[in-house]
Formats: sequence, C-alpha cells, structure tokens
Amino acid sequence: MVRRLGVEEELLLVDPDSGRPRPVAAEALRDQRADTSEVVESELFRYQVETATDPCTGLDELADQLRARRRAASAVAESVGVAAVAVPTPVLADEGDEVTRAPRYERIRQEFGELARTSLACAMHVHVEVAPQEGVAALDAIAPWLPALVAVSANSPYVRGRDTGYASWRTQVWSSWPSNGTGQAFGSSAEYDRVRAALVQWGAALDEGMVYFDARLSAAYPTLEVRVADVCTDLDDALLVAALVRGLVATAADGALTTDERWRSDLLRAANWRASRYGLSGQLVHPIRMELAPARAVVEDLVHRIRPALGEAGDDGAVADLMERLLARGGGATRQRRVRESRGTLEAVVADLVERTRVPD
Repeated sequence: MVRRLGVEEELLLVDPDSGRPRPVAAEALRDQRADTSEVVESELFRYQVETATDPCTGLDELADQLRARRRAASAVAESVGVAAVAVPTPVLADEGDEVTRAPRYERIRQEFGELARTSLACAMHVHVEVAPQEGVAALDAIAPWLPALVAVSANSPYVRGRDTGYASWRTQVWSSWPSNGTGQAFGSSAEYDRVRAALVQWGAALDEGMVYFDARLSAAYPTLEVRVADVCTDLDDALLVAALVRGLVATAADGALTTDERWRSDLLRAANWRASRYGLSGQLVHPIRMELAPARAVVEDLVHRIRPALGEAGDDGAVADLMERLLARGGGATRQRRVRESRGTLEAVVADLVERTRVPD
C-alpha cells in the first residue's frame, strides 16, 4: 500500500528591502483572492502565514502542490508589499510582540506569557496516512530516528541578527513548550490518550491542537504527523524530508523498524539536541547503536532501513538523488552561513532566502 502524505509549511513575511519581518499577515489575508483563500492561513504570529497541501500519492504531485502553495503565499504577501520566505527563524530583528489577534492565539499569549511572545519560528509538518490500529506503535518506533530528520532539515542558524551556533535554532525555540518533544514510549492507544488528556487538563496545552509532540496522531485526519522539521528553503529538501517521513512511518507501521528499550526520554532529548546543534556537519547519535556516528552514516542507514517502503512508494530513486545532493552541498544552515561569509551581511542571507523561496510562474 502506498500511503498518501501531505505537507504544511509555515512561511515568514519579510520586507524585501530591509530583510526584517513585518507583522502584516492579517492585512494580507483579509484581502486575499478567492484562489488563495483556502490554502493560505494565519498562524500564531502576525509575521507568519501557513499553507497546506492536499493528500498526495506521488512526490511529483506533492512537488506541484508545494509550488502552487508557495505561489499563493507569495501572491498574498506581495499584495501588502512583503515576501513570503521559507525560513524557520527571523534572521534579522522583528518588531516585537505581534501575536495574531484571534481569541485562541490571544489566550495562548495570556496563558504562556513570555514563552508565547518569543516563539516566532516556522516549521514543516508532514502527515502520513495510517490506520487507527497502527498509529501508536508507529509513533513509538520512529522516535529514535526523528533527530536524523532534524539534521536533514536544519535551516535556522541565525536569529535576530546573531549566529546561534546551532544548525536548527527553531528546534531549541520550540522545545521550550511544555507539551513539546518525544517522551517515553506510549505502548498503547489508551496510554497515548491518557497522556494527551493530562497535558490539556494540567494546562500544559490549551487543547489537543497544542499537544506539540515531535510526532503525534492527528485529531482531524487519519494520519501520523511528524513535526520536527525546519521549513526548508529549497523545495528539493522539503521533498526529501517528506519522502523520508513517509518511508519511516510506513516501515514502522508495517512492524519492520527496530526499536531499543534503552531509549529513555532524556536520551532522546540529548540526541535531538545534538541534531539541532550540528545538523549534518557533525556527529549524530545512531538510533540503533546508541553511540555517536558521522551524520552521513546515520542518514544513509535511515535510507537503508526504509528502502523497501521507499521502493513501494516509487521514491527510492528520488531519495537517493536528493540525499546525495544534500550531503554534497550541506544543509540549509550551511548554505546560509556560506552566503554570510561570501557576501558579508545578514541582509544578503535574507535576499538569498527570498530568491530561493520564489517559485517562477
């Protein structure tokens, strides 16, 4: 069975001249055209918009939809004089606390205070079709492999004018939320439901939508949603992440992904931190051997273990090509730092991000 998948992308609204984020999402969305109104929506901050594809079977179909969604987001942004950019964190300083003026977002700001005000970050979420009886076992099985996806997608070295020293600073920003992360294995649907309900009851999440697990079962769709990836500037990287997630989930749902009972939640956090810190440029924690290994070896082992699922979906050739190109040039964080080094300014980094996000008509 080829499982359908879909992708949500959060995009930052940036002034094309200054390179700084602009809080104009409400104005842009208020006046958007009919052909964009169903695919471009608001997010927690007025500096952001979000897009979502329909369920797709093939990567070519997904690529077409991602291009169309980015064109729609660009049209919305350009209507108020800004650009929609696939960048996870604001490279240059924003204008301050600009949470979207909607009852739910206002309540998030009231309940979570400074945490809500300082969490401006853009992610890429991948949904993969699963049956109800497959979901929790698949969640438990994929957990040790999620840091590898963090490393592959890492695209946020800068925030508000500073080099953070991290490949994915967005991961660190988002890890501050009390319902975020990967914890102990759930073991059963009943335990998953109990933990999710407790987080809401205890106020760590306002509702199920705020249960920000690194991977979770969607409350609205028959999907497993993986939420660890930075939004990727280059569409090729986004397609690679989506294909890897589908292959990983499909392999786990079929019971073919090895897990290790020694994985504690604190060790999972440490492995995730390391992927966030170094991306593809250093060593990662190998999910099976539970020891440090070169990032290339870890991601190549991931591809090896999910190859039957990739082949069934027709993704094996594309993944091999996309992965080799990514490893050869380095990830998104490497690209941003190279641009800063060669052109000398963070404004040049933003200009490069704007250009690479733009999809020709």
